[in-house]
Amino acid sequence: TGGWVGLDLGEKHVISKVAYCPKKNEPYSSMLLGLFEGANNPDFGDALPLFLISESPQEGIMTEQIINCSKGFRYVRYIGPNNARCNLAELEFYGYKGEGDDSNLYQLTNLPTVTIHTTNAEDVVIKELYLKGIVSIISDNGTEIYTDSLDVRGRGNGSWEFPKKPYRMKLYNKASLLGFPAVEKSWTLINNHGDKTLMRNLLAFDLSKRLEMPFTPAGKAVDVIFNGQYKGTYQLCDQMEVATGRVEVDKIKTSDIELPSITGGYLIEVDAYARFEPEQSWFSSNVGIPVTIKYPKDDKIVPEQKTYISSHFNEMETALYSSNYADNENGYRKYIDKQTFIRHFLIGELSGNTDTYWSVYAYKNKNDDKFYFGPVWDFDLAYENDSHTYPINKLKDWVYKSGYSAHMMRNFVDRLFTDETFVKEVQTVYALYRDNNILSAEPLLQVVDDYARELNESQKLNFTRWNILNAVIHRNPQIYGSYEEEVENVKNYISGRIDWMDVKLKYKPASINQDKDEDLVLVYSESNTLYIKNIDSETRINIYDLAGRNIYSREICDDISLTLKKGTYIVDISSPSIKKQVKSIIL
Repeated sequence: TGGWVGLDLGEKHVISKVAYCPKKNEPYSSMLLGLFEGANNPDFGDALPLFLISESPQEGIMTEQIINCSKGFRYVRYIGPNNARCNLAELEFYGYKGEGDDSNLYQLTNLPTVTIHTTNAEDVVIKELYLKGIVSIISDNGTEIYTDSLDVRGRGNGSWEFPKKPYRMKLYNKASLLGFPAVEKSWTLINNHGDKTLMRNLLAFDLSKRLEMPFTPAGKAVDVIFNGQYKGTYQLCDQMEVATGRVEVDKIKTSDIELPSITGGYLIEVDAYARFEPEQSWFSSNVGIPVTIKYPKDDKIVPEQKTYISSHFNEMETALYSSNYADNENGYRKYIDKQTFIRHFLIGELSGNTDTYWSVYAYKNKNDDKFYFGPVWDFDLAYENDSHTYPINKLKDWVYKSGYSAHMMRNFVDRLFTDETFVKEVQTVYALYRDNNILSAEPLLQVVDDYARELNESQKLNFTRWNILNAVIHRNPQIYGSYEEEVENVKNYISGRIDWMDVKLKYKPASINQDKDEDLVLVYSESNTLYIKNIDSETRINIYDLAGRNIYSREICDDISLTLKKGTYIVDISSPSIKKQVKSIIL
């Protein structure tokens, strides 16, 4: 009656096979997604999966399943799916005595498996309360495992209302999960329940990298088990915070209340939900934009720091709405970093994200007046997934004008677009990436296809657990009826969106390499080394980093190789025979 049944084997055994038969007169599907687990604690707090039933067994027949798990367990059990009763007639375990090892563990699909067990199998039912437990992450086809104690709670705003719950994990020890850049304790499991492709956030993160945003959240699709229940396909992702490998701004201490220390760093969020965090938020003095301080954290920040950053935001807003707002020295350019704002804007518009200005992250460094925008976040309504704006490519104006925004943020963007110089800068940035085939239908559609292949096995289990492909979830504009058609909808949107953006931004392809074939000068990279070859005459080389800084400028007459830090660079080549050749290189 507790939803599971198991055995104490008395000592550790390596399980080699299980056999099971469903209870008579029960639906054949009553064991579908049922899970077998092994553990060495009697409460199964350290349990690891042995096998997930992905096809309904037949009544009256013992179904046998070979188990590929090299670890030894004293305790074994079967758990009924979706908190149901076991519905078992007979259950058998086979194996042999032994400690075993971690060399070959069970992974549900090709995606990493994240399994969490809380103390006393307590479920997460509220967002604010952390529960203690143990997390294990099995990856690399079962050859790698990470295990640690953790605290886990719910997270999200609208996403918390779904039956498939999102989670926030706080590890006991800092770690780099799945090889992500950050070595930290806080991580998120995003549910993507209203996104039936299960990839929209990941597609947006790809756009962020393509447009060379300084910080892009790390994310990876995973399968999640919670207290022995299969929960579906999730996205393991960075927590949005100041940290090495995440948002890297100058750290600020409680004692930093004097100039220049108090000037940075800060991470803030223009936040439509700011009213729910009154101690960490304010409304701007001019037009009432709601802002929440994300760093320093609420238990570290002091009143002087909150006063400084709120005042500085107000100064930025005052400059934007002043009569000389377009002035290079004293207008909005003093406070707004155009390069990150423009790229943040383009990501929102290219993806068709109706939530772009509902939540906007920005950061500020020490002794720097400017707010830098990003990282990008929350794209479940993007890529044609919002009935409010469907079909996006039939809109005459930008998505942000029809989407959702925090108070006055739509007006904030409108104000910038009244500056003709700003509009030209948006057009220039867009043209740069279009000319270099970074923003083109072919590579963007290839990313969709790659994620669809990666997710294929997992999505079948996810939609077995959550039978929603023929239901309207959240703001779905249409029912497409299958995973393949959901993916096709995204691809059709991307193809049309590139054409729409070209017209809107008056894009005209640049004439690159007019006097000789573009590939005559070869530019490529290997192991942090940039190679430029096929130089046959005096040639000027300029190399720029993400911030637009010229890090290399020289005339050369022969092939060269340069060792550079890992990153993305723009290589500008010109000579008497080459009027212009620009390449984007990722090391």
